[in-house]
Amino acid sequence: MSTAIRLVMENFTLSFLVLGLLVSGISLGKQKRPRNAAVIIEALFAYFLLFSVGCSFFYNFIMHSFFGETAARYIGWEQSPFQFEVGTASLGYAVVGFLAFRGSFGMRAAAVVGPSMFLLGAAGGHIYQMITAHNFAPGNAGIIFYTDILIPIIGFVLLGMQCRYPKSAQSLPKHGTSSEIERKFQNSD
Repeated sequence: MSTAIRLVMENFTLSFLVLGLLVSGISLGKQKRPRNAAVIIEALFAYFLLFSVGCSFFYNFIMHSFFGETAARYIGWEQSPFQFEVGTASLGYAVVGFLAFRGSFGMRAAAVVGPSMFLLGAAGGHIYQMITAHNFAPGNAGIIFYTDILIPIIGFVLLGMQCRYPKSAQSLPKHGTSSEIERKFQNSD
């Protein structure tokens, strides 16, 4: 049991992704109204933002800010004062993820774009460390590395799908201008 808990905590990005999928499935299963594409995408995207952005980055904040030595060892690094800065940046992304859970399309775009740039940059840093320092520690070359790439991809796919199938009852015009589309999203929240 302790091994399973350790694996879940060490691979928290994957754990929160799976948890978000499970909760969105439960949410959809409890709904009595007919489920269309917009309803399904809303559930998937909302819980992705809550868990893979909000909860995951909050966990990262706690680990880097309060358990820096443990986090550094897991990544294959030495403890550094910069970990607190990574932790506070993660706290900012967590807050945006929590706000985007039931937020506007613009808030959701921010919750995907900002953290994605961070994660893709981290993936680049992991690759650099693998090549130059031969750092294949689990926190550098394991699940964390792969989810640093996967989470942004999923986020951008869900963002695009929500743009195509908005959560409002009214759909976007097929050939609307960008200002018409922006008004639709503003009115849907």
